[in-house]
Amino acid sequence: MINTVTLKIKRLHNTVLAWLVLGLLAACGGGTGGHVDGGVASPRHVFLIVMENQSYDAAISGQFTASLAAKYGLASNYHAITHPSVPNYLALTSGSTWGVRDDGYYALPKQDLGTQLTNAGVSWRAYMEGLGDAGCLNSPVPYDPGHNPFAYYGGACPANVVPFTDFAGDLAGDTPRFTWITPDRCHDTHDCPVAVGDQWLQETVGAITASAAWKNDGVLFITWDEDDGSASNRVLTLAVAPGAVHRESTKAYDHYSLLATIEDMLGVGRLGRAAQAQPMTDLVG
Repeated sequence: MINTVTLKIKRLHNTVLAWLVLGLLAACGGGTGGHVDGGVASPRHVFLIVMENQSYDAAISGQFTASLAAKYGLASNYHAITHPSVPNYLALTSGSTWGVRDDGYYALPKQDLGTQLTNAGVSWRAYMEGLGDAGCLNSPVPYDPGHNPFAYYGGACPANVVPFTDFAGDLAGDTPRFTWITPDRCHDTHDCPVAVGDQWLQETVGAITASAAWKNDGVLFITWDEDDGSASNRVLTLAVAPGAVHRESTKAYDHYSLLATIEDMLGVGRLGRAAQAQPMTDLVG
């Protein structure tokens, strides 16, 4: 038989334990009722600028570009996939060249990064400098449809592909999680000197690094689609992230590595040959 004193002691003991548990839950943010901030970091914004047809040494000869390489992440053993331009753009956005060996236009299956992000509910936009009312296949030079890979998948541009003139407003407002930027044929140095592209980069990168989207743990990648036609096809690739810590990676990377890195950062699966590629974690963490 349990006496009254014993019952009172047990009830007091249980009450104390209950209050201790509630106190610990509250301290850990696990209380009932109200919003609980779990301390999860905001999703990262990823920017990518694709330049054109310069060797590693030519690209880094630009004064501003060289300053980025000295201050941020530098992939010094990065190679494009092939020649000419279009299959490199396809590799960078789908993990495959699709057997394309020229700069022609081909309607391809919708198995690309843009479609992948749309299906996953991840906001994205591709800003094309020079894109006009004639659309993503027929806008005149200095726009180049061959530098707009998203026009290939499904045989038409999705609504996410917009003129570069929209970029400043989006950057100041509701910046998409993933931003692709294609300069026109002059600013990407396809048709104009490196110094012209370097000046354009100074203006555009300056706007990106001044934005809240980049400052809040964002990252900007800058790469070149291919070099000037050499067999090695070594190109400059930079990873620009807040913190201004210079890192140089000598690991063998390519466009599939960059695609894998972007997909990992945005939380989607890897497409095509990006599935076997080594992500550039030593440059972006």
